[in-house]
Amino acid sequence: MEPFVRELASALGALGGGGAPPEGASAAPSASPHASFITALAKDLQQFRGASIVIPGDEQSPMVHALAHAINAALGNVGNSLVYTDPVEANAVNQMQSLAELVQDMNSGSVKLLMILGGNPVYNAPADLGFVEALKKVQLRAHLSMHKDETSEWCQWQIPEAHFLEAWSDARAFDGTVSIMQPLIEPLYGGKSAHEVMALLINQTRKGYEIVRDYWQSQMGGNFEQAWRRAVHNGIVPDTALQPKTVALRGDFAAQAAAQSVPTPNSSMEILFRQDPTVYDGRFANNGWLQELPKPLSKLTWDNAAYISERTARDLGLEQKIGTTGGNYFVDTVNLTYRGARFQFADLDYARPADNTVTMHLGYGRARRRVGDNLGFNAYALRTSDAPWQGTGVEMRKTGEQYELAATQLRFNLLSEEAENRHIVRAATFEEYKKNPRFAQEAVEEPGHDVSMYEPWDYSKGYAWGMTIDVNTCVGCSACVVACQAENNIPVVGKGQVLRSREMHWLRVDNYFKGAVTNPQTYFMPVPCMHCELAPCEVVCPVNATVHSAEGLNDMVYNRCVGTRYC
Repeated sequence: MEPFVRELASALGALGGGGAPPEGASAAPSASPHASFITALAKDLQQFRGASIVIPGDEQSPMVHALAHAINAALGNVGNSLVYTDPVEANAVNQMQSLAELVQDMNSGSVKLLMILGGNPVYNAPADLGFVEALKKVQLRAHLSMHKDETSEWCQWQIPEAHFLEAWSDARAFDGTVSIMQPLIEPLYGGKSAHEVMALLINQTRKGYEIVRDYWQSQMGGNFEQAWRRAVHNGIVPDTALQPKTVALRGDFAAQAAAQSVPTPNSSMEILFRQDPTVYDGRFANNGWLQELPKPLSKLTWDNAAYISERTARDLGLEQKIGTTGGNYFVDTVNLTYRGARFQFADLDYARPADNTVTMHLGYGRARRRVGDNLGFNAYALRTSDAPWQGTGVEMRKTGEQYELAATQLRFNLLSEEAENRHIVRAATFEEYKKNPRFAQEAVEEPGHDVSMYEPWDYSKGYAWGMTIDVNTCVGCSACVVACQAENNIPVVGKGQVLRSREMHWLRVDNYFKGAVTNPQTYFMPVPCMHCELAPCEVVCPVNATVHSAEGLNDMVYNRCVGTRYC
C-alpha cells in the first residue's frame, strides 16, 4: 500500500512542496503498475479540490497516514472537508504500551489485585506479551463481563456486567459531542456498570445514575436541573464538541518521507490481520445467525481460513476440491510460522488476495462459547504487539492433512454459461450508459413460452407496493439477510447441515465475477422476496400461510405455517 500512496502523493504534488500540479498532469511514473489508475485518480481529486478527502485505513502504517495528511493538505481539504481536533479515542500505541507495562508489573509480582473491566485479554492480547502466564502470578483476579469467556476462566471472581442498554453512562461522538446514555430497561440479571464497580472499590455504594449525574453537575453551569433534563431529553450535551485545531504540514516532511525506506516486494510472504466480516474480533462468536451468515466474496460460514491467492496456492502445491453439494470445500491445512510462533490453519485460495500474501481473519478459535466453541482457527496466536495488523517473514508449509469448509458460493447462482445467456448480471461503464441508457432493459430474457398457470394480474385494482434495489451501491455485506432472519425467526442449522445444502435463509446475496482470475470484477446480486404479483410461493402452500394482500404484498401468516418449505 505504501508505494501506491507515495506515487499518488507525488502525482498530486504533495511531496514537492509546491502544491498540486495542474489538472490533467501527473507525476506518476509510467513504469508503475498503477500508473494509469493513479493518473485517473489524481485527476478526479484535482477536480474536487477543497471538497474531497483521502482517508487511510486504521490498519495502515504511520507513513501511509502521514502521506494521506500531506495529500489532503495539497488538495486544500484542510479547513474545508477536513477538520482537525484532539483525538476522541485513546491512542492505540499508548494502549499497547500500557498493556505491556501491566504485563511487566504482573510478572514482577507488584500487582496484588487486578480488576479487568470488560474485554477479553486472555483471548485477544498480543501473543508476544504472554498475558496468561503473567495473569497467573496475580493473587486476586476479578473480571467484569457480560459472558463467561476465556478471561473469566482465569479469574477467581466474575462480576456480571450490565448491558449498555441497561446502564447509565456518557460517551463522545466523533466530533467530541457528549451524549448522556440512559438505560432502556433495568438490568435483567443484576448486572453492574463499570462506574458502579469502580465506586465499590472506594467503598461507595452508588447507582450509575447518581455517578453520571453528579459528574455533570460539576461540569454544567447555571440551572443544572434544567440543563440536565434537556441533555437527557435531547441526547446531547450542548457546547461539548471539540474545538478545531489549526495544523500545517511540517516543512521538512517531504525530505523525511523521501529518506524513509520504501517497502519493496521480496520473497518474504506478508501476513495481514483483519476483523472478521461477520463475528468481528470475536465478540459475536456466540451469535449463531452471524456464524451461519455467508461472508462477502468467499461465502464461508462457521469458520475462518488463511486466504491466499490462487497463484500463491499453486506455488505452494496447495489444493482444494469442491464436494458433491457444491458448498463444501476440501482444502489443505498449512503450518504458518511467523516470528517464532507456529500454528496450523486451513487455507482457502481465492483470487482476490494479492500474491505472496496471506490474510487472517480474527475472532475464531474461541473456547467456552456455547455456539462458537472450537470453531475455526485463532489468528490472535500469531498477532504481535509491534505489528498488530501486518507483518512480513511468514513461512507456509503444507501439512498433508485436509479440512472441510462450508461455503455457499456455488449454491443456487447460475453457471457462467447460463448467466451469460440469461444476462442475470447487467453491467456497463458510465460512458456506455450515456450512449445507451436502456442497455439493461434490452438484455431482459424473453420467456420461452406464453402459457401460464396463473391468471393475468389485474392492474386496474390500483397501485401496489414494489421493491427495488440499487445494485450500484450494494457491497454484499448481507446485513439484510440477518435482518430477515431475525424478523422471521429463522433458525440456524449448523455447519453440518450447511455442508448438506440445508441452510434456511429466506434471501441471499449472490456473487458473480468477471474478468481475469487474478483480478476479477465483482458483482453482487441480492435475491430477496420481490413481492411478485403472481407469486408461486403462495399457491403451493397447503395451509394458505403465504397470502397476497390487497396492496400487492406477499404476506406470511405465521400461525398457519407448518414448515413444509414448499414456498
